[in-house]
Amino acid sequence: MLDLPRARDRMVKVHIRRRGIHDREILQAMREVPREAFVDPGFEEFAYEDAPLPIADGQTISQPYIVAFMIEMADVKPGDHVLEVGTGSGYAAAVMSRIVEQVYTIERHPGLAETAKRRFEKLGYENIEVRAGDGTKGWPEAAPFDAIVVTASGPGAPLALQEQLDVAGRLVIPVGDDPELQRLLKVTRTGAATYSEEDFGGVRFVPLIGEQGWPENGRPAEVNRPLRHPHSLSLPEMIATAAEPLPDFDDPGFGELFDRFADRRVVLLGEASHGTSEFYRARAAITRRLVEEYDFTIVAVEADWPDAAAIDRYVRHRKPRAGVIAPFQRFPTWMWRNTDVAAFTEWMRHHNEKLQPSERAGFYGLDIYNMSGSIEAVLDYLDRVDPQAAKIARERYGCLTPWQNEPSTYGRAVLTAGYQKCEKAALQQCRDLLAKQLDYAQQDGADFLDASQNARLIAAAEHYYRIMYYGGAESWNLRDTHMFQTLEHLLDAGGPKSRAVVWAHNSHIGDARYTEMGIVRDELNIGQLCRERFGDRAALIGMGTHSGTVAAATDWDGKMEVKQVRPSDADSYERLCHESRVPRFLLDLNRNDALRERLLERRLERFIGVIYRPETELRSHYADVSLPKQFDAFLWFDRTAAVTPLGPEHARTGVPDTYPFGL
Repeated sequence: MLDLPRARDRMVKVHIRRRGIHDREILQAMREVPREAFVDPGFEEFAYEDAPLPIADGQTISQPYIVAFMIEMADVKPGDHVLEVGTGSGYAAAVMSRIVEQVYTIERHPGLAETAKRRFEKLGYENIEVRAGDGTKGWPEAAPFDAIVVTASGPGAPLALQEQLDVAGRLVIPVGDDPELQRLLKVTRTGAATYSEEDFGGVRFVPLIGEQGWPENGRPAEVNRPLRHPHSLSLPEMIATAAEPLPDFDDPGFGELFDRFADRRVVLLGEASHGTSEFYRARAAITRRLVEEYDFTIVAVEADWPDAAAIDRYVRHRKPRAGVIAPFQRFPTWMWRNTDVAAFTEWMRHHNEKLQPSERAGFYGLDIYNMSGSIEAVLDYLDRVDPQAAKIARERYGCLTPWQNEPSTYGRAVLTAGYQKCEKAALQQCRDLLAKQLDYAQQDGADFLDASQNARLIAAAEHYYRIMYYGGAESWNLRDTHMFQTLEHLLDAGGPKSRAVVWAHNSHIGDARYTEMGIVRDELNIGQLCRERFGDRAALIGMGTHSGTVAAATDWDGKMEVKQVRPSDADSYERLCHESRVPRFLLDLNRNDALRERLLERRLERFIGVIYRPETELRSHYADVSLPKQFDAFLWFDRTAAVTPLGPEHARTGVPDTYPFGL
C-alpha cells in the first residue's frame, strides 16, 4: 500500500530542500498540501516524484521543485494578495494559499478551472478564488497584487500584469521569443512606472495563450515589457573570451594544453557519449602526452577487466593467453572495438616496445564484474522461459543510466509476476557466468592485482545482480565504488609515484555531488570518490557537443545505429558553448572567477550512453548539473561524428588473432 505522507515528506526533503529551497513557509506548505489530490486518477503513485505529470486539455502539473522555486522567487509572505495565471490542476495555488492571505487564480480552460475549484472546496481551502478567462489581462478588480505568478510561457511580460502589481510587487513569468526557448524572469515594480528584472535561467512551460501572450496559432502578439539589462558581456561571449582553441588531434600543441594537469595523481577524462569519435581521439591525444612526457603508466577505462586484460597483454608485449576469446565481443561492441581505440592501442604497443617491462604503460578495465555480459545472460535466459519478461528486462536495462529519473519507480510500474519468478534462476546464471570468466584469474593470480578481490566479487555477485535486476541508486553506487576500488588497487600496486589516466563517461567522471545524480538520487561516482580521496591531486575533465552523429542503440542489446544528435537544448550548458561560436576549445573552469561565478547556476547537461532515444531526449538524456563544480575543465567539439566500428577490413596480418581484437 502506498505511504503517501511519507512520500510527501521525502519529496520536500530530497527534491525541494536539498536543491536549495529553504523558506520555512514554502516547505511547510508543501508538506501540508496533498499533491496526489491534484493529479489525474491512476497517477497517485507518482505524485511525489520530481517530474511534471499530464492533466486534462493537454496541460501538465509542474514538477514540485519548479513550483517551490517560482513561489520562492515571488517572495510570497503571510498577508499577501497573490494572482496566479494558469491554474492548471490547482496545486500551485493550493500551496500558496497555505502561506498568503488570498489567492486569485485564472485558467483559460473552463473544465480545468471547475475541477480545481472543486478540489479547493473538498480540501477546505477557502482563501482561493478561481476564474475562467484570459489570464494575460489579469484580474483588475482585485488588483493591486503583492505577487503574480504565471505558470505558462509568453513572448514577454504582459503590460496588464505589470500594471496590476503594487509598488514593490513581484511578477514571475517564463518568457521567450520562441515558445520552445524560455527563461524564467522576475519583474519587480520599483515605482509608478518603473520596473527592474532578473533572469533566473532556462525553463520549459506550456505556452501562455491570450490577448497579451501567444495567440492560438503560436505567433507572438505585440506586448510591452520592461527593457532587459544584460551584463556587459553575454555568457556565450564570456565563454568565447575564456576558451582556448584546440588544434588538430595530431598536433603536439593539443596535448601540451593539458600540461597544467600533469602533476595530478589521477586525470579523469570524460565523454558525453560512448559513440563519438572526437571524444576518443581527444582522450588518446591527452593520454599520449601524459604517458610520454610525465610518466603516467596506468590507463584505466570503463570496461570489463577480462576484456581489457587481453588488450593489456598486447600493448605490454606479453605472451597471449591460450583459449581466451577475442575481447569486447558483447553488446555494446562498438564502445571499445572501434578504429579510434585500435589506433590508440597500437600507439601504446609501439611506445612500450622501447621500454623495460617494469616501465611500460598498461591498459586496465575497471568494470571487473562484466555488467554487459551478465545482462546478456539474463536476457538469454528470459528469452527462453518468459519472452514477455525478456521484453520488460530490455526496457529496464535500457534505462539503467544515472540520468534516468527514479529508475526504481519505472521498475515498480512494470514488474510482473512472471518476471519475479525468473529472478532466482537468472541471478544464478549471472553468478555462474562471472565465476567462469574469473576462474582463470584464480588459477593465475599474476594477471590480477588482488586475487582476493576477485573472490569477494564472486561471493557478492548475487547481491550485485539482484540490485542491478531492479535498478536504482544502490546498483549504480555499488558499480562505481568497485571501479574506484579497482583504480586504488592499480595505484597501490604501482607504488606511491604511480599515476593514472581514467577514461569513462561524464556521468562517472563529473563529481556527482553537484549533479542531479547526487542531489536528487543519492548516487555517487568515480569523480566524487577521487576528489574525496586525492583532493586537488585529481583532475576531472568533461567533454560535450552540440550536434552531429553518434553510434548508439535504441534498446539494450539492440543493433548499433549511426544516429543524428539533436541540437543541444536551449537551456543547456551545451547551448551556451555552441553560442560562443568557437568550434573546438578547452575551457579551464578554475581560471576565470567571473565566468565560473556566472556558470555556477545549475543548467541542463546532455548524457548519451550506449542507448540514445532522440524522441525522448529532454526527459531521458538531460540532467541538472553545476558545470564548474562538476568538472575542473571542459572540452568542447561543436559538431562531432560517430565512431567507426572495427570490421574485417581492419584486420592485421601476422598477428595472433586475439591481439588485440581478434579480427
